[in-house]
Amino acid sequence: MLGRFHEISIQTPDIGASVAFYEGLGFTQATTGDCWTHPYGVLTDGRIVLGLHQYRFPSPSLTFVRARIAAQVAPLEALGIRLAFAKTGEDCFNELGFRDPAGQMVTVLEARTYSPFTRSRDETSLCGDFAEFSLPAADFASGRRFWERFGFVALEQVEEPYLRLPLTSDHLDLAFHRPRTLDRPMLVFQDTGMAERIARIRERGVAVSDELPRGLAPEHNALLLSPEGTSLLLLARDG
Repeated sequence: MLGRFHEISIQTPDIGASVAFYEGLGFTQATTGDCWTHPYGVLTDGRIVLGLHQYRFPSPSLTFVRARIAAQVAPLEALGIRLAFAKTGEDCFNELGFRDPAGQMVTVLEARTYSPFTRSRDETSLCGDFAEFSLPAADFASGRRFWERFGFVALEQVEEPYLRLPLTSDHLDLAFHRPRTLDRPMLVFQDTGMAERIARIRERGVAVSDELPRGLAPEHNALLLSPEGTSLLLLARDG
């Protein structure tokens, strides 16, 4: 019903600063189309796609693409989903949006807004391998029921390195974490040599936040904050 994952859409007040930040971490730009009138840029590490929008909207949003989305309004409402917005018609770029039980915005577009990129999934950024987009949720069960209706599959709850419930799909993996772990969404990256990656990131002058979730050793893990406020959690992975 959602279609194919497209991007994590992120609001930024200064798209130049945001693009420079992600490029400094080894992300590359994709070619964007002209469907948006506001400044728009797309960055990828080959595994995850970040859409940077210099435009006010509920951010971040998990954005998908599906043809003929006007026909999906009734089925979504039949599931008890209350649409936050629905722009459909012959004279506009069709899109609709709604929130999951924890308040995470989900957007569905009628068509792609950037061209396919050639970067390989093996060309990791300085952050390591993208693992998942993690959402703060007090109630894992309701979130699980919601996302499983859209094809995500919940795995076993994990206690370490912090309490989380992973959900997998063909193109995007999600997870829920407790708000006390971090009270906002996180882009989570992993690597066996994360300490070395963090050292290289520091050498480039990228600031490391002191909000690292409790229990994570700062020698091997780090939390980065982008100029627009996105949290990037870098986790050491056991070999």
